[in-house]
Amino acid sequence: MADPVPSLTANTAASDDTGFAALQQAGDQIFRRLVDSVVDYAIFVLSPRGNIVSWNAGAQRIKGYAASEAIGRHVSMFYTPEAVATGWPDEELRRAAEDGRFEDEGWRVRKDGSRFWANVIISSIVEPNGRLVGFSKVTRDLTERREHEKRLEESERNLRQLVEGVQDYAIFTLDPNGIITSWNLGAERIKGYTPAEAIGKHFSMLYPPQAIDARWPQEELQRAKTFGRFEDEGWRVRKDGTRIWANVVITAIVDHHGTLLGYSTGTRDLPERRRPEDELRERERNFRLLVDSVKDHAMFLLDRNGRIHTWNVGAQRVLGYSPEDALGRDVFTLYTEHDQSSGRPTVELAAATQAGAFRAEGWRQRADGTSFWAEVSTTALFDDAKRLQGFVQIVRDLTERQRVEALENEGRRISEFIALLSHELRNPLAPIQNAVAVLGKVAHSPEIKWCVDVIGRQAAHMKRLVDDLLDVSRITSGKIRIDQEPLDLNAVVGMAVDAMRGTAAKRGHTLAWHPAAQPLMLVGDAMRLNQVLVNLLVNAMKFTPPNGRIQVNVEKRGAAACVQVIDNGIGMSESLLRHAFEPFVQGPGALDRPEGGLGIGLTLVKSIVELHGGSVSVASRGPGHGTTITLSLPLTSEGPKAEAPSAQTGSNVPPKKVLIVDDNRDSADSLALLLRIEGHEVHVAGDGAEALAQAERLQPHVVVLDIGLPKMDGYEVARRLRRLRWTHDVRLIAVTGYGQHDDLRASSDAGFEHHLIKPIDPAELARIIG
Repeated sequence: MADPVPSLTANTAASDDTGFAALQQAGDQIFRRLVDSVVDYAIFVLSPRGNIVSWNAGAQRIKGYAASEAIGRHVSMFYTPEAVATGWPDEELRRAAEDGRFEDEGWRVRKDGSRFWANVIISSIVEPNGRLVGFSKVTRDLTERREHEKRLEESERNLRQLVEGVQDYAIFTLDPNGIITSWNLGAERIKGYTPAEAIGKHFSMLYPPQAIDARWPQEELQRAKTFGRFEDEGWRVRKDGTRIWANVVITAIVDHHGTLLGYSTGTRDLPERRRPEDELRERERNFRLLVDSVKDHAMFLLDRNGRIHTWNVGAQRVLGYSPEDALGRDVFTLYTEHDQSSGRPTVELAAATQAGAFRAEGWRQRADGTSFWAEVSTTALFDDAKRLQGFVQIVRDLTERQRVEALENEGRRISEFIALLSHELRNPLAPIQNAVAVLGKVAHSPEIKWCVDVIGRQAAHMKRLVDDLLDVSRITSGKIRIDQEPLDLNAVVGMAVDAMRGTAAKRGHTLAWHPAAQPLMLVGDAMRLNQVLVNLLVNAMKFTPPNGRIQVNVEKRGAAACVQVIDNGIGMSESLLRHAFEPFVQGPGALDRPEGGLGIGLTLVKSIVELHGGSVSVASRGPGHGTTITLSLPLTSEGPKAEAPSAQTGSNVPPKKVLIVDDNRDSADSLALLLRIEGHEVHVAGDGAEALAQAERLQPHVVVLDIGLPKMDGYEVARRLRRLRWTHDVRLIAVTGYGQHDDLRASSDAGFEHHLIKPIDPAELARIIG
């Protein structure tokens, strides 16, 4: 239990009145004899039991504790755990009480936990009758002195291991961190520094700046530590700034336990060895320091004969050879057998010699025999006399770049193929759809009407598949375009639901929808969002057995609009749920479904919704339990734009003189027949030249012009028509299987007013003609 904290002015317990009064008097006398401003010594008073009674400024500086933190606590707080465990603080007090004074040196602990070497003097304080009333304690921080003495002792011990009188060699020792601890006469003669100037400094001061920047001194110590000894030649710097070419031997000094104590260093000036290749060797050294840390490129030095002289970490990683296997090897072995036999290595080195540098791409061979495509830069090295000394070669592995380029090319080819496929598929669809429209207008028997319905439905299904396929291609290539217009999501969903009611009825499904109670305004592309909803409804109807139920809910959730399409169909397995939005993924039974599709509907849905800043998710309790698709789209405060008045369609269109230009005769004739039934005067041309001749003769009101014409394409025909005076009021309509943004711009630039994608919707064409 700690003693109560005595005060120089306070009364103490009655049982200790006399003792503490004497202690207070002694304390007052002591502190009156000391200068309160002393900061180099910790001076304080202890009670007989070792509790701190007083505290001076030096104690606070050295120990780190304020008086309020120290007074009342036991003096053992300043001792190391090891000393406390042995009872040393109490032993010091016992000896001081017994002998009147005790002095010692040892480790003490500051408030922050750091240790310092201290000289401690403890004196007992007794009354005239010999009764012990406390102790005075004076502590001095001797850490700096002790470290200095320790360095001197180590320096003296190491110096005894060296030959003191040697002057031809700079012999000195270093501590494990590279600090100079001894310095002989030869070091002073060769380096120019006196012992007082050198000892205590880091030995890197003897190296040129570029070596210091590359941390070469530390690398030398590391190699000496690892291998026990390290020898090298290179430039060193004297005190006066001049350079010497030196041979340096660094030896690790360890004790009998193998613990590193430091290093001995021997340096010899080699003026007779400075030859013209010194500059090349310096470049080699700088090159090695520079490239040793490079890992992504193989960088190495060749002699003039093409033999490998250096080998970096990157070379080991890229080419697979260890430094031991690579050094001295002919660079020919890094080429394929075909290139070796054709003399390519010699040709490349000769080209570098002639031009100074040479860069090429080609196959290189690894240590394991595998080949890789590489970019190789070879630079010739010359001395001042322009004599070839060697080469620097940098090899970069282009395998990853090749892989990325191949994937990009493959993706581009696939996108181009899909676009071409879509175009070619649309061409036969156009006359089919036109013929169906014609039959629909003239057919009277139920059997023919049924055929028209089947053909029309299947042609529409095929058109949707082609459109979806092309949209996937556009999305993956980043070419899809989303219009940004204010719209009411309720209206968009309502149109999609209305459009699909007929299909639902034919399948016996109940289609119910519950719009939000208020308009849900967002910014987006109404056509694309309609496409999303139609895709989801088609999927729901397709994967729900006859007489099923499909429900569409629209509601507001926070700052987002939420749309759910819920069916009681075949549902999804857990595995299918994880991959539902990936392209070309289909559920079980895809092969035996009459309308299996391509498995890209949900991929399109996800892509379009995300382009609107929204998200989509799918949920199902498993096979046989239906599926729920949930869309979330960000809301906006903008109102919808007023709709433009509808154009005349169908039978309300006044008869017009129409010229159809298409090299596909079936497509042209079927469309002409359809327009004639609508009451228009229609003429047909099969190519651009015929089209220009007929146009000049007929001066039509409308020209329906296919873009992909032979010899002269539709763009050129349109440009030539627009140069004629009478075509100012002529309506030019482009017809093509391509409908990307660039295609629309090209049509507009050529003078077209409208751009229709095959197969043409007859109602849309009638509206435009009107």
